[in-house]
Amino acid sequence: MSLKDQITEDMKTAMRAHDSFRLGTIRLLLAAVKQKEVDERVVVDDVMMVGIIDKMIKQRKDSVAAYTQAQRIDLADKESDEIKVLQGYLPQRLSAAEVTAAVATIVTNLGAKGPNDMGKVMGAVKAQLTGKADMALVSQAVKAALAG
Repeated sequence: MSLKDQITEDMKTAMRAHDSFRLGTIRLLLAAVKQKEVDERVVVDDVMMVGIIDKMIKQRKDSVAAYTQAQRIDLADKESDEIKVLQGYLPQRLSAAEVTAAVATIVTNLGAKGPNDMGKVMGAVKAQLTGKADMALVSQAVKAALAG
């Protein structure tokens, strides 16, 4: 069963259980998927789905920071709860040590020497680690690998 099918089934389950919060979050996710399919005229596969979920989680983390700064804890809590629902659809992520090892291997294979090679390395890393690791962590590992 694809991730999209699983999310659709979870939406039906949330409807039956009258879980309005989970249902609303899943509907937001499916709306983002539909938007991508319409805009780019593609069928979203599991890899694209993970990218969409990652983007939505990042947006919510930014919102939590803004709401916390504005002392709107009620809204920050709502966004945090949405993050928890969305994270349930992400695959198991690589640990920081695994990310660092993978980045080191890619840097060695490409023969990258310094910060000037950042774009080349990030392109290769994204191709290999998208959906498997937090890209903010990956970016930090690439910067560290190219700095020293």
